[in-house]
Amino acid sequence: MKIAFTTSDHVHINAHFGWAREIDVYEISDKGYEFLETLKFEGDLKEDGNEDKITPKLKAIEDCTIVYVTAIGGSAAARLIKKGVTPVKAKSEEEEINEVLTKLVQTLKGNPPPWLRKALQPKTSNFADDLENEAAV
Repeated sequence: MKIAFTTSDHVHINAHFGWAREIDVYEISDKGYEFLETLKFEGDLKEDGNEDKITPKLKAIEDCTIVYVTAIGGSAAARLIKKGVTPVKAKSEEEEINEVLTKLVQTLKGNPPPWLRKALQPKTSNFADDLENEAAV
């Protein structure tokens, strides 16, 4: 499964979802993890109530299972959840990406907590999503 991290230094989870200029994506399993790519976002990303600025991010990480953030707005979180991506708030801006990945690998080897089991379930589309995707084409 793919896990995304909002980051400004590629070491810590230290960026707000809406303001993040970069999101690092990793592939993870019970065998380990590997870095896949850094997604880059341009433009004015400051807090301004402009919901359109998060649309490219939602599209870019829609195949991820989880996105770790320092903070996220309510509507952005709701839109992620609707797409089957679980937003998780980091403990602090000092929390390191590799520590989270290592813990997740260990958790996947054992008995994942209920929230993670739910996040791991295959994504199902609903009628509204299908319509939205057709309109985007």
